[in-house]
Amino acid sequence: MAGQAMQPIETVEMHTAGEPVRIIVSGWPALSGVTLLDKRREARERHDSLRRMLMEEPRGHPDMYGALLVEPDHPEAHLAVLFMHNEGYSTMCGHAVIALGRYAVDKGLVPATEPETVVNIECPCGLVRAHVAVSDGRPGSVRFDSVPAFAFARDRLVETRDWGPVMLDIGYGGAFYAVLPADSIGLDVEHSSVRDLTDAGEAIALAAAEQIRLDHPDSPDLAFLYGTILTDGRDAWEEAPTRNVCIFAGRQVDRSPTGSGVTARLALQHARGLIRPGQQRLFRSVTGQDFTGEVAGETMAGRHRAIIARVGGRAFYTGRAQFDAEPDDPLREGFLLR
Repeated sequence: MAGQAMQPIETVEMHTAGEPVRIIVSGWPALSGVTLLDKRREARERHDSLRRMLMEEPRGHPDMYGALLVEPDHPEAHLAVLFMHNEGYSTMCGHAVIALGRYAVDKGLVPATEPETVVNIECPCGLVRAHVAVSDGRPGSVRFDSVPAFAFARDRLVETRDWGPVMLDIGYGGAFYAVLPADSIGLDVEHSSVRDLTDAGEAIALAAAEQIRLDHPDSPDLAFLYGTILTDGRDAWEEAPTRNVCIFAGRQVDRSPTGSGVTARLALQHARGLIRPGQQRLFRSVTGQDFTGEVAGETMAGRHRAIIARVGGRAFYTGRAQFDAEPDDPLREGFLLR
């Protein structure tokens, strides 16, 4: 992109529980990959300067999140999406799926039916079905049924430089997460500073990624550790909300409860017998906003006993934008200050 004129990129801006979703609707070069994972690799290898331009400063910030609409290859999909953030491209994003479900109904990408419209969204991890509540023609809350989610590892000891030996679980909810109670390392998800939680989450993710080898039955492209989820330790089902904070893509802090993270937590809770199918509970984020979560069904993912999680929340519009870059702007491709 450097030194060349570019086509303006148009976006629709939304948030889900405070977490931004920058939906890229036009201006991105067409991707020729056959599968969505092919398109993900192509975007990373050929057009990553556009991701940096849209996610990083001065047009974005270290905690920006994006969703690029592309042509689906799954026969049941209404639309397909590539997820992006400050560090690269993720395989699943629940808060973006919730926003895209509402967006698809609002824009007529899927004809609205009451009381609920189903929007099939092809994500890099697989097909996700979003159920959009519709009343008087207007979409409201959205819940989605996840890809098969599972407990990959439980009670694994990981050595960290700053936090000593740490006991954690690895759960998959469309992406892999290291999951552990914050109080096991002397922190509190409600009262500790975001900086302390971020420092811990980043250090633990780096250590776990180095010491625990991941694999996924569908594709090696899915086998990477996305981040760390620090919880309040209240994993057994109860009516009161359970809190967590997700640190991913290095030091990015999810403002929402994290849809794929809630999915991973549900898989781990179910594997331990702490939640049964149909028991809905609340998952609360650093903004004080909640997602609902429940085990909607049981299945298999390769050798792993797995679940289908059902996660719900609400998304809201914050604006529209058109982004340009002048050829002689030395910072046109973006930068990050931490």
